[in-house]
Amino acid sequence: MTTERRLTETKHIAKGQDQAALYATSSDFCQIFKEDMKSLYLLSLVLTADPEKAEQCFVAGLDDSAAANQVFKEWARSWARRAIIKNAIRLIAPEPPDANPVPITTTAKGFSGHVGMELQAQISSILGLQPFERFALIMSVLESYSDRECTLLLSCTRASLISARSRALQQIARDDQQPSIKSKTEEKYLALSN
Repeated sequence: MTTERRLTETKHIAKGQDQAALYATSSDFCQIFKEDMKSLYLLSLVLTADPEKAEQCFVAGLDDSAAANQVFKEWARSWARRAIIKNAIRLIAPEPPDANPVPITTTAKGFSGHVGMELQAQISSILGLQPFERFALIMSVLESYSDRECTLLLSCTRASLISARSRALQQIARDDQQPSIKSKTEEKYLALSN
């Protein structure tokens, strides 16, 4: 009887260890943020359009990820990116613009210590977007979030999301003067994220 009880306890311990191996730990997230530092910081930077806020967003994303409850290991990288996005939303609080949005002229100036000249030129168009349009573009087009996910995270309607994304793509098309802006922008972003 004692042997049977020990065998049962051993099975429960082994089962618990197997389940623990399925989930990402704090050290797993630290490793992800170390390995993917360039792309995670770039995501923070293009969302916030401010180097100081990008650093805050990056650090908060690491803290949130490390404190996450039971995230499957295979989802840990996407969880880390989502933590960056959620922290950027908290920092910037992007809202749908009024009926007649005023164009802004943010450029890559001031980022020289943070990104190279080539990168400055490539993200300048994205940085020049209104905050809500920038989030709509990055989340739905470049990060491939569904419209539903975007509207939930941004607390907006689907119509305002679609409108903002459309304005962002039109603005970038005007900036680049290229007809295939979606694929070109995606290629630039994906190349920089790796």
